[in-house]
Amino acid sequence: MSDVQTQQKISVEVTLAMPERQILVSVELDSGATIGDAITQSAVLEDFEEFELDPTKVGIFGRKAAIGDVLRDGDRVEIYRPLIADPKESRRQRALKQAET
Repeated sequence: MSDVQTQQKISVEVTLAMPERQILVSVELDSGATIGDAITQSAVLEDFEEFELDPTKVGIFGRKAAIGDVLRDGDRVEIYRPLIADPKESRRQRALKQAET
């Protein structure tokens, strides 16, 4: 058998959530595929033309990962968008507001 015929496939999901719309796409990839491969094959970025991928803002099941990390069967690739506000600063502002009352 040739290597092409013995190449195993994996199934993963790729997701991107924007405030107005979310997308989840299932893709089948060759074993050894990376997060970058999954994002490219899923074409989710084409549905969000205004979104620019930051390769440092991706993860698998809520855990930060690198664009070149190898995927396993059943993984969910998450593409993170930039934060609107710094969470630490938001908490500080809420604490100050509560202290005033």
